[in-house]
Amino acid sequence: MATTRVTDAVAAAWRELVDTARRSVADGLVVGTSGNVSVRVGEDLVLVTPSGVPYDRLTPDDVTGVDPSGRRVLGGLAPTSELPLHLAVYADTDARAIVHTHAVHATAVSTLVDRLPLVHYMAAALGGQIRTAAYATYGTKELAENVRLALRDRTGCLLRNHGTLTYGATLSQAYDRTAQLEWMCRVWLTASSVPGLSPSLLSETELAAAADRLRGYGQPG
Repeated sequence: MATTRVTDAVAAAWRELVDTARRSVADGLVVGTSGNVSVRVGEDLVLVTPSGVPYDRLTPDDVTGVDPSGRRVLGGLAPTSELPLHLAVYADTDARAIVHTHAVHATAVSTLVDRLPLVHYMAAALGGQIRTAAYATYGTKELAENVRLALRDRTGCLLRNHGTLTYGATLSQAYDRTAQLEWMCRVWLTASSVPGLSPSLLSETELAAAADRLRGYGQPG
């Protein structure tokens, strides 16, 4: 039963969430209603995409929210089936927004390796070499725990035979990390497909140097 009021801040956060979900479809990171997006508003409300509803049909009246325990407190639609996954990440990290996709190249890589090889320095933007969470049935607490372990000191991971998950301080940051992860997976798959050659990889030392540079990236302030 809904108990939370739709304030201007909640309405704005819902619009951004829906825009992000639709962007994931437009950018080819999800197909249909696969994948899901969430954002934390304050400390007691998590807005999430509802289960099984095409993103282009979502309206301001479809706002869906739960409290940190998973109890629905806003809206009449059932939240995403991956709600345990989102809530586990919020409980274990400083995440304010989460993007989960079934991106093609990243999902392909998740079936091949336990860690994405260090093919590009942008891995540093996600905290280091990207791990692959062990497989578990979607929507289960087991999957949530596997992802929690894969995210140690990272802001993104692959999900075995499933897809990706990234988080950030904002939806924009979480989405950018998803796009970067998918791009790195595509680079590695492309380079690995050349017969007789293997892609050169960065060392941990080279990755650490890139991480130092990235801390000062962008405009000051």
